[in-house]
Amino acid sequence: MDAILVINAGSSSLKFQIFEIADTGPGRCIRGQIDGIGVRPRLVASAADGTVLVDRRYTPDVVDHLPAAIAETRAWLQTLEGFTLRAIGHRVVHGGPDYAKPILINHDILDTLATFQELAPLHQPNNLAPIRLAMEINPEVPQVACFDTAFHRGHAPHTDCYALPSTYYEHGVRRYGFHGLSYEYIAERLTEVAPGIAGGRIVVAHLGSGASMCALKEARSVETTMGFTALDGLPMSTRPGQMDPGVVLYLIDQKGMTAAEVTDLLYGSSGLKGLSGISGDMRDLLVSVDARAAFAIDHFVHRCGLSVGMLAAALGGLDAFVFTAGVGENSAAIRARISERLAWLGAELDPVANEEGATLISTQASRVALYVLPTDEELMIARHTLALITTP
Repeated sequence: MDAILVINAGSSSLKFQIFEIADTGPGRCIRGQIDGIGVRPRLVASAADGTVLVDRRYTPDVVDHLPAAIAETRAWLQTLEGFTLRAIGHRVVHGGPDYAKPILINHDILDTLATFQELAPLHQPNNLAPIRLAMEINPEVPQVACFDTAFHRGHAPHTDCYALPSTYYEHGVRRYGFHGLSYEYIAERLTEVAPGIAGGRIVVAHLGSGASMCALKEARSVETTMGFTALDGLPMSTRPGQMDPGVVLYLIDQKGMTAAEVTDLLYGSSGLKGLSGISGDMRDLLVSVDARAAFAIDHFVHRCGLSVGMLAAALGGLDAFVFTAGVGENSAAIRARISERLAWLGAELDPVANEEGATLISTQASRVALYVLPTDEELMIARHTLALITTP
């Protein structure tokens, strides 16, 4: 069976999927991941029908970093029979100013993508590591980079620039936006779930450990909350979201912090984790009785409400709001609280549908439709990869 391997490498996990190349497009065969790297490593994979193929735990010293996770995953994948690997598709968070669509990777392109590592230090180095290894081991297998920034590249220049001298924009200092593969999938999924409004004014909330929102009009991104890096916009698990840049100047000039120390603070010790002092995981905060946990959640919901207002203004109104990603798909409590902030736009939540995790969670009287749609970044990567390797 001809197949595509999709790899989505993060800071503490490595997700992978195998898709069959079929006439109707890529068909999912296997889904798996190795997570808890360096803490509680666990390799799990299942077939399309849910059959568990592997569930293996490791001691932290055996899988203590991403290269070790890649090695263990590769070793298990090599035990599979019946698959002929035709291409590997990768999620790459930052495409910079040069790459606005998926691209076949060569050494020159890989070197260029490495220059964006400082713009996405939690993601870009890990995204590129499996590409380098595959180039060494299987140089004959085509590899495709699919960028989280690409979906937002159609914005008008005046919306993507910062109020800086134009030379900075020309050198790549601009608003890129992220989570584009997720938003692209949701835009396509809406044509199936709600064709009557899929081309309308829609805000999609990708709420996970990383969080952002995107304004869609005619199924295209017109505005988003993230900017030059994945620090901007909504507060996240360990990242602060929107913040006065003067804070950074203050930390360096007045508190004597180095750039490296500020980077560690903003990427690893801020957001929900920093506010609560407990955890950056929304699940932990929701069950905690500590007042600091409630405070962090209040801040998150408040900033989400403000961002919806900004994006609705960019759209000139709002027809639908979509929750997706880990928190958006699984937390009825967070969906309910954010939906309350949309009441002024005419949104009315159906509490029963919300608790049941239905696809449509708004009432019939609601002027703004509220949806819960699971995202599927890996399927988008598989589709882009297949399109590139089959295009004459």
